[in-house]
Amino acid sequence: MGIFDRFSTVLRSNLNDLISRAENPEKMLNQLIVDMKGQLAKAKLQVASAIADEKKLQSDAEAMKRQAEDWERRAMLAVQENRDDLAKQALARYNEHLLGAQQLHETWLKHKAESDQLKLSLRQLNDKIEEAKRKKNILVARAKRAEAQQRIQETMSGLSNRSAFESFERMAEKIESHERKAIAAAELNEEVSGDRLARQFDQLEYKGSSDQQLIELKARMGMLPAGGGADAKQLNAGTHDVHDAELLQETDEGPTR
Repeated sequence: MGIFDRFSTVLRSNLNDLISRAENPEKMLNQLIVDMKGQLAKAKLQVASAIADEKKLQSDAEAMKRQAEDWERRAMLAVQENRDDLAKQALARYNEHLLGAQQLHETWLKHKAESDQLKLSLRQLNDKIEEAKRKKNILVARAKRAEAQQRIQETMSGLSNRSAFESFERMAEKIESHERKAIAAAELNEEVSGDRLARQFDQLEYKGSSDQQLIELKARMGMLPAGGGADAKQLNAGTHDVHDAELLQETDEGPTR
């Protein structure tokens, strides 16, 4: 199992555990980011170790190549000194180191390709974590909005219970009943108290005033016949006579109840 395979397995395990017991979305998302960073830090250490091994292979291959070159120069020196026996031994060492250098170089090339891939994967993982950090704020805002909507729905569900509204209506009706009783009590108090005879005369005077206003209105509109002024006075006088007769009769009979 590769480095990032292990990383993904651990991360998925942590994610599933946090999601299953998520209570505070913002807190859980922050914890996820912290876990991601922690796993990324571990992955960086492992990738750095792999790169160090790759650099060591490169250094060993170059060192082996330099040793092969040194034995080649020694073989050339032995040839110049007419020491073919030494030259052959030097060439044997040259071939040995050259082969080792070639093998190390090939191994280094493979490790370098793997290290480059690890570095690419690490950069991609880091980019994903940075993207997750940016999305975290959006997710937190969405979670808060969803929570607010849920609370509103719960409040509305509670208000849908008619008991609260019915209690409100009963209270309003009770207040209106108190108001009606207070008005009735005031009217009754006015009816049974004070000078009833004086109130009756006040009503008659108001009626006479209305009759007089009617005559004046007809006169302004030209609806009274010629000599209507005298007729109006007679009508007005007659009206007062009728009222006086009614008052005298009521006085003789006594106040009505």
